[in-house]
Amino acid sequence: MRTAALWFPDWPVQAVKLESGDELAEPVAIAAHHRIKVCSQGAREVGVRRGMKVRNAQAAAPELTVVDDNPDRDGRMFAALAAGLDDVAASVEVLRPGLIVADLAAAGKFHGSEDKALEMLIDAASRRGIDALAGAADEIATAVIAARSSQVVAPGESKAFLETQSLGVLVAEEALGADTGTVKALGQLGIATLGQLASLPPAAMTTRFGQPGMLIHRIAAAAPDRRVAPEIPVEDLAVAITPEDPIERVDAAAFAARALAASLHERLKEAGHNCLRLKVTAELGDGTRVERVWRTREALTEAATADRVRWQLDGWLTGGGAGEITSLILEPLELAAPEPVGELWADGASTDTARRVVERVQSQLGIEAVVQPRLVGGRGVAERVQMVPFGEAGPSADTHAWPGAIPAPLPARLGGGIDHPASRISLIDDTAQPIIVTAEALLSAAPYAMAWGERRFLVTGWAGPWPVDEGWWTQSDIPAGRLARMQVVGREGGPDGAVTGWLLVWSRRSWRVEAVY
Repeated sequence: MRTAALWFPDWPVQAVKLESGDELAEPVAIAAHHRIKVCSQGAREVGVRRGMKVRNAQAAAPELTVVDDNPDRDGRMFAALAAGLDDVAASVEVLRPGLIVADLAAAGKFHGSEDKALEMLIDAASRRGIDALAGAADEIATAVIAARSSQVVAPGESKAFLETQSLGVLVAEEALGADTGTVKALGQLGIATLGQLASLPPAAMTTRFGQPGMLIHRIAAAAPDRRVAPEIPVEDLAVAITPEDPIERVDAAAFAARALAASLHERLKEAGHNCLRLKVTAELGDGTRVERVWRTREALTEAATADRVRWQLDGWLTGGGAGEITSLILEPLELAAPEPVGELWADGASTDTARRVVERVQSQLGIEAVVQPRLVGGRGVAERVQMVPFGEAGPSADTHAWPGAIPAPLPARLGGGIDHPASRISLIDDTAQPIIVTAEALLSAAPYAMAWGERRFLVTGWAGPWPVDEGWWTQSDIPAGRLARMQVVGREGGPDGAVTGWLLVWSRRSWRVEAVY
């Protein structure tokens, strides 16, 4: 088996140039969440790097052209570009927008030689302002790595080629599916090249790192891989749609993509399968059929399937000269069993399953329906936690020092807020007199006991109080004005009773529970 890989460096940047007719002035960068996601070679030459804040990048290069990230644009433009490769190779797979693999053995036999086939693949993908690098090897993963340095690995020489490759190439290309944490751990253990990785016993890699370790070891050892776009017999789970009116507009294509993706994943769910490789076939108004195969390392989610179908249809409608689409078919070409999990939030449940469930809820109820906590700066407890919609990056953790912040350890549980009726408690001294906080931010007496509802506790330790006079300029869960916090530890019942800790707040001349340790 021989595989060709065609790699388009910094594809999001190239997609923007292709859409604008190569009229964007260099340097160019793509930004997401106020950080540089991808930058052109010209941008790197003036000091711009991935992950850099946009304002820092613009300070380093005032002439930098910054464009917002748009995955739909990247997929749409690449789908249109990939259409030209079908005239060169019959078996073509899109691993991601910006990376294609093809069956080089078949293409080389048809065109006379591998070199001729590679040259024709590059010519078919050539556009003004678009760069492409080609590589070839016996395995798909090796060909993808070879494409990054534009090398053709001779038959049987994959292991020798990979021996000198840096360990970092595994995470440089997301289509390889290498786990970043596993690669980082191997680097910390002294593994610097793929040759060193391949020399490790496979059983030791699997025992220590599990499935991710086995995957990257197979890549490093140039283990035999599957063919490109093979016709693997699978259960017939194809779904199709024939709209009443032919699809001519992008918005109609997007609606059809969502509906068909939902139907496909419903059938996959009933059959107990995940889809790894998907064929998108469209029947055109003139009776011809066009198709494209998309493949991912991870199981395709319903949203990911809809995205790829929408990109492909958009590419055919706007860039491929397809005219109108009269019928659309989705056919899973490669299936995999789902990960065995128990309850959604139980031990062993996969994060991918949880994410799919959350995304489904958000699609039906809105993005604000599911939120997740993010750590932010603050002196108390509640203000250190901000809830943001699931999937959004949220604010960066504030690592600055906060004078007067509650000392560690922090409470584990927040209640219903200090205004909740159940948050009121009574704190007394050894003469049964209520304890207050004086104007000098001191306790009127040493705490002896406290009552919380029907429960009674003997105070065994306390720290504070710490006065607070902030938040009056913003809306907060804690009322504006002066208050004080104190940590208290108490034992319920006799000497063998349970010990509990609280964070108390003195506010409006009464004690309240803010959090429980």
